[in-house]
Amino acid sequence: MTTILITGGAGNIGSTLTSRLSELEQHHIVVVDNLSTGHLSKLPKRSNISFIKTNVNVYADIQAVFKRFEFDYVFHFAAVVGVQRTLEDPIAVLEDIEGIKNVLTLSNESHVKRVFYSSSSEVYGEPFEIPQNENTTPLNSRLPYAIVKNVGEAFFRTYQKEYGLPYTIFRFFNTYGPQQSEDFVIPKFLRAALNNQPIKIYGDGLQTRSFCYINDTIDTCIKTLQQEGENTVINVGNDKEISVLELAQKIIEVTGSKSQIIHLPALAEGDMRRRCPDVTKMKLVLNRELTPLDKGLRLMVNFYKS
Repeated sequence: MTTILITGGAGNIGSTLTSRLSELEQHHIVVVDNLSTGHLSKLPKRSNISFIKTNVNVYADIQAVFKRFEFDYVFHFAAVVGVQRTLEDPIAVLEDIEGIKNVLTLSNESHVKRVFYSSSSEVYGEPFEIPQNENTTPLNSRLPYAIVKNVGEAFFRTYQKEYGLPYTIFRFFNTYGPQQSEDFVIPKFLRAALNNQPIKIYGDGLQTRSFCYINDTIDTCIKTLQQEGENTVINVGNDKEISVLELAQKIIEVTGSKSQIIHLPALAEGDMRRRCPDVTKMKLVLNRELTPLDKGLRLMVNFYKS
């Protein structure tokens, strides 16, 4: 039996990873989440999944989980996420540093084989180059979320150098899928379009993003777990860049919606002008093509309609 801890396991990526890993009976998945943004409804009901409502930022609470189970692998995905949410509560974001330290300390003490960390494209700040490569981390963003993710990466590298704790860092670029909260751009736009409601865009909508369908993200995580390679950082995203305005237009086309696009004042901060990763490493891991945006959007539409 392989026992795997997934913190933040009731969120978008964590719950889908839990579902996929739990398909194998030899896996016991322990999900830890404080349910501040995650939902139990996202988790499948299987006998090899254990859920514990716990805040990883509180050492005594997460220590009790490590004492109860002997973990082989740990995915540390618990974090405050979303630009607006992190801007509204920056103190909560900074508190996530404690969770990073707690998980690393306890993983090292209990001889976990490898710890996987959910970093973010936000560590790149405003890009100096496109596509954004793992070896370039300018960190020119003032956002607490970006700073905390970069600090987290530094902790992982330091624990490996000091104690030999193996790690893999995933820099996620806009993963979307059926389990994603509706305050993120694709679910928000899709829901509006399906109801023929206005689609609201901040600023001119020319800021670009790249969107990665959840299956590509999860397959990358699982194959990385199976391969147990070197200590590394992997961009997890899609290398097809699209503006937010083009995304809204595409969603209207895919859904056959009558929605109008409305431009709101640009955000004061946090809305980077460009995002597009170099996914060379990810493609080597997957050894297949990535899901096209049109296909991912149609899968989302079918899910919502069902």
